[in-house]
Amino acid sequence: MTKLDRTISIAPMMDWTDRHDRYFLRLITNRALLYTEMVTTGAILFGDADRHLRFDPAEQPVALQLGGSSPEDLAKCCEIAEAYGYQEINLNVGCPSDRVQNGRFGACLMAEPKTVAACVVAMKSATSLPVTVKNRIGIDNLDSYAHLTDFTETIAAAGCETFIIHARKAWLTGLSPKENRTIPPLDYDRVYQLKQDFSELEIIINGGIQSTDEIDRHLEHVDGVMIGREAYQNPYFLAEIDNRYFGLEETAPERKEVVERILPYIDREMTKGVPLKSISRHMLGLFQGRPGAKAWRRHISENAHLDGAAPSLLEDAAAKTR
Repeated sequence: MTKLDRTISIAPMMDWTDRHDRYFLRLITNRALLYTEMVTTGAILFGDADRHLRFDPAEQPVALQLGGSSPEDLAKCCEIAEAYGYQEINLNVGCPSDRVQNGRFGACLMAEPKTVAACVVAMKSATSLPVTVKNRIGIDNLDSYAHLTDFTETIAAAGCETFIIHARKAWLTGLSPKENRTIPPLDYDRVYQLKQDFSELEIIINGGIQSTDEIDRHLEHVDGVMIGREAYQNPYFLAEIDNRYFGLEETAPERKEVVERILPYIDREMTKGVPLKSISRHMLGLFQGRPGAKAWRRHISENAHLDGAAPSLLEDAAAKTR
């Protein structure tokens, strides 16, 4: 199996990185690794697995992020997911929401490295795909560098070779998930140090990264960079990625060309019953920083939800930009 290139990836983001958003982003970057939203083991094993797991082949390379803490359930989900064609399966050990904690997965698992290790062993035994872990630098009072290194060492011994690290700790009580993405201070140096101390591991850094200049600085210290909110709120930022980091010669399509290219996809999805607003909501930031960006957003926001809204609405909105 060819090694998956994780130089640049797009973070799993709940309610954001669904299959429609990933298809849209793939029109801007061919090579950045895309992640699904977190999908719980329960949703796959006891819900509509196909709804959660299916994706368009054009989205590749795509990685699935799972949420769970039962080795047996995670293993079953890995078997199911591999059949869908994912390139990687990632275990969420970073989400701090109450709902996730109540299910005993996400960031609270940083207090249970042996449980995470058991999950990784079971997942690796069930799939030939790479199994990775996405975690924080700490939680609550378990925020020392020693704890992070002990956690990493335990999980690495279970066979995990790639760690994606959000360079903030998480407070499991007192802060909302949104606040946990902004209030705890970023500590990139701690992630850099981890890479130095575990040079044999692949370390990907995540958290607050908003420009190619910042990406360049991080890549001097770690193996890859995961982009979060900037890739959603300002998606055309990704237009530079393929040339700059993957050596591709072709340039990304212009913004209005991205609109034109997604219209056949929208038309196909709408014939299956998907409302226009479910796709267009991911595109509101396409013209960020350009003349007419506000008019673009307004036209979509005011009209995409209406009965009879058609894909051509996006062409009308794009015509308001320069």
